[in-house]
Amino acid sequence: MNNQRLEKILIEESDSIGGQLGYWQLQYKDLGIFVITDENHNRMRIISPIAHTDEIDYDHYIKALEANFHTALDVKYAISEDIMWSVFVHPLKELTEDQIIDALKQVYFGSKTFGTTYSSTDLVFPSTSN
Repeated sequence: MNNQRLEKILIEESDSIGGQLGYWQLQYKDLGIFVITDENHNRMRIISPIAHTDEIDYDHYIKALEANFHTALDVKYAISEDIMWSVFVHPLKELTEDQIIDALKQVYFGSKTFGTTYSSTDLVFPSTSN
């Protein structure tokens, strides 16, 4: 994967897109999502802001950390610059188109379910049923 190929995928998957190679702002469904890459260091992030940290109570922090272990899967809840984010981080070159499409969905659901199920998909890992 590289920035040019990634941009083509993002254009196809988003409702609207702005920015430039290596830094895009998408409208994905009803959510703002940022995609940031660093080709020199082989890194990529798909992120969506959830809430300012002063708007989040302690129980939500604990549930978000638990979700990082069980239900957030490839997305994690993280804090940067006093904002809680839904975050997918991955090496850029190794990404496939399917992984990018899935990551967009997971970031979307991770953001949308914060405060309720704290999940990025219907899957819970490890499964509680055997």
